Amino acid sequence: MQSDQALVEEIRAASRAMVRELGFLQTTLAATNYSASAVHALLEIDGRGATNAAALVNVLFLEKSSVSRLIGKLVEAGEIEEVASAEDGRSKQLLLTRKGKRTVAAIHAYGKKRVTMALAHLNPSQRDAVAQGLSAYAWALAACRDEAHDARENTVEIVSGYRPGAVGRVAEMHAAFYSRQWGLGEFFERKVATGISEFIGRLDRPVNRLWLAVKNERIVGSIAIDGEDLGNGDGHLRWFILDDGCRGSGAGRRLMSEAMAFCDEAGFPATQLWTFKGLDAARRLYESFGFTLTREWEGAQWGATMTEQQFTRRLPPSTAANQSTP
Repeated sequence: MQSDQALVEEIRAASRAMVRELGFLQTTLAATNYSASAVHALLEIDGRGATNAAALVNVLFLEKSSVSRLIGKLVEAGEIEEVASAEDGRSKQLLLTRKGKRTVAAIHAYGKKRVTMALAHLNPSQRDAVAQGLSAYAWALAACRDEAHDARENTVEIVSGYRPGAVGRVAEMHAAFYSRQWGLGEFFERKVATGISEFIGRLDRPVNRLWLAVKNERIVGSIAIDGEDLGNGDGHLRWFILDDGCRGSGAGRRLMSEAMAFCDEAGFPATQLWTFKGLDAARRLYESFGFTLTREWEGAQWGATMTEQQFTRRLPPSTAANQSTP
């Protein structure tokens, strides 16, 4: 029986050989004109029937920006198309075009041919060993990744106050999300950047507060309560945003919890927020914290005409009673 070290080295050597033999060191893969990441993206889109950019980020283990560029190239090449999701019009589903289906069929044919040719050099017991061994090893690698991913997910921290880079990141996260989902451009980004920059200069006043979600020292979310700009004693919820990779992690609810606890403690008679129709996931979160839709109209303050909305959360009666008790 081999020592653990010898076994590790043998597996590493075999893995390097497989990478070379399968063509992963080449600029293209599987007899196509596409990179390995593009080939895998096409196969994932085919296997899932329909998927989106966020799902590809998770399954390909690539950065969001890399996946975005990859999708753009495949759309330009006519291999895939982006269509609005039936469940959420803001989300774009990725589907294979007719050309894409032909390309994927050719990739499958090439891959099956390579595997069949290689298995022809092995006896039946070796073939079984290869299939079982590769499946077990792939599972073990995924298990290690999941453990590391879980550890990273637990590092999201909610902090209060200014951090270097906050102005730029808050503006960047807003611009990236709203340009992609709603087509808002430089006017919107400039307005966000100007507003958050002015607000940062008033953080020393007790009615104003900013919270940031921070992961691995990078700002990945924000929310603010501005107790001055409305001029009527109400709090104003502003700049609530999460980086794509943190949506669904619970960080948004944690940010909202901090902000609403502050509003109650500060005793604002009401907290107001302005948004626009179609942000359904955010609306559900707002409503879970007691916000209700109080006004709706057609407006263009964000740089494009859309249905704007105002939501209001009144100070809970129990909190107001406690604060009025001598």
